[in-house]
Amino acid sequence: MATPDVDVVRVYEDPGRRPGEHRVLVDRLWPRGVHKAALDFDEWAKDAAPSTGLRRWYGHDPERFSEFARRYREELDRQPGAPAIERLRVLARGHGRLVLLTATRDVERSGAAVLADVLAGGTGK
Repeated sequence: MATPDVDVVRVYEDPGRRPGEHRVLVDRLWPRGVHKAALDFDEWAKDAAPSTGLRRWYGHDPERFSEFARRYREELDRQPGAPAIERLRVLARGHGRLVLLTATRDVERSGAAVLADVLAGGTGK
């Protein structure tokens, strides 16, 4: 099976929809300052986002990213994350491109980046 085409895009730098993609907001909180009508997305997968407790513990501290990624992967194996991940896996296989939308500043060390790696079948932290 081919590796799904999964990209992470920051909502504040969104270049816009391209043909054949499915766009999913993967943050638990709505992006600050963005009107719902202004964001081009197909669905909001709150349950695929890190828990509030984990998100607060991480606090986007780069020193904690490895541990954050490990804990987040564990969350994705349990309710409510597991069904949300399975849905995203189905979407990733069924569309030309799956775009994970996030508001985070540091996209490379974010929950969305971990999620994209999980969906692509990766095990990296």
